[in-house]
Amino acid sequence: MDKTQVMVYFSLYGDEFSLDDVTEKLEVTPTETYKKGDLIPNRSTACYRKETSWDLGTGYQVSLDVNNQLQQIINKLQYKSSIINEIKEAYSVECKLSIVVKIEEGNTPALYLDKDIIKFAACIEAELDVDLYANPYENNLATKRYKFY
Repeated sequence: MDKTQVMVYFSLYGDEFSLDDVTEKLEVTPTETYKKGDLIPNRSTACYRKETSWDLGTGYQVSLDVNNQLQQIINKLQYKSSIINEIKEAYSVECKLSIVVKIEEGNTPALYLDKDIIKFAACIEAELDVDLYANPYENNLATKRYKFY
């Protein structure tokens, strides 16, 4: 049986900027980077990136509490909000915290933002993005056949 999974990632994104400079200033190795104009892999037709992005993510993890993955990212960046704001100003970039949930068998995770996460997101003026993917599941009602007279 598949289990519900959660992924969280922080992104600094914009037109064009130095990914190496961001890594050096934050002293954190990103989990993914790409530049505007890069080819997007695994597409049937050629598609190109419309922006440059520096991402720090958890990857998908089995979880029933989104806060576990959020804390993994916040713990690495929490005391770097002033550096993030300097990067945003220097390169005219934006930032976002993304939460992606793959729901399996109707097992939905807790989805709440504690005050530390809210303070951090507000301090860096980050957007919050939540994507939910609910995969089909069977339950007793869906599999029973009823006879109507």
